[in-house]
Amino acid sequence: MNKEQFTAEVLGAEKSLYHIAWSILGNDEDCADAMQGAILKAFEKLHTLRREEFFRTWLTRILMNECYSMLRSKKTEVPYEDYMEEPDRETGTSDYGVLEAVRQLEEQYRVVVVLHYVEGFSVREIGRMLNLSTGAVKTRLYRGRNLMKARLTGEYGYEK
Repeated sequence: MNKEQFTAEVLGAEKSLYHIAWSILGNDEDCADAMQGAILKAFEKLHTLRREEFFRTWLTRILMNECYSMLRSKKTEVPYEDYMEEPDRETGTSDYGVLEAVRQLEEQYRVVVVLHYVEGFSVREIGRMLNLSTGAVKTRLYRGRNLMKARLTGEYGYEK
C-alpha cells in the first residue's frame, strides 16, 4: 500500500474512527488525539499489514488500543456536558435518548454496539478486533440491545 492509498483509506474511515473513539473516550478533544496517534502509528507500521483488505479492521484495532492507552494514562471522568448534543432547535428533535442509552452501556457492550450498528462492522470483524469469538460478540450485542431497550422503554413509556 502506498502513501496515496493510505491517505484515501484513512479519509474514507475518518467518520468511523471518530465514532469508535467517541464510544470509548466520550470527549471530542481526546477522540481527535487518539485518531491522530492511531493514524501516525498505522503509517509507521504500515509494513506490518499483511493483507490490504483488512486495513480498516487493522486501523480500528490500533485506534482502540490508543484509546485504551489514553484512558489508562488519564483516569478522569468526562463531564456530562462534553458528550451530549443539544436538541435540534429547528425540529425540536434529537437523538438524546439513544445517545444517552448508548453512553450508559458498560464499555464491553457500548463498543460492540457502536462498531456493529453505527460503523457497520460484521460480527466476525468485531471478533477479530476485540479478540472475541463470534458467539461472544453476538451475546454482547444481544445484551447491549436489551439494556438499551429497557432504558428507552422505561424512560419514554413505550410498551414492550
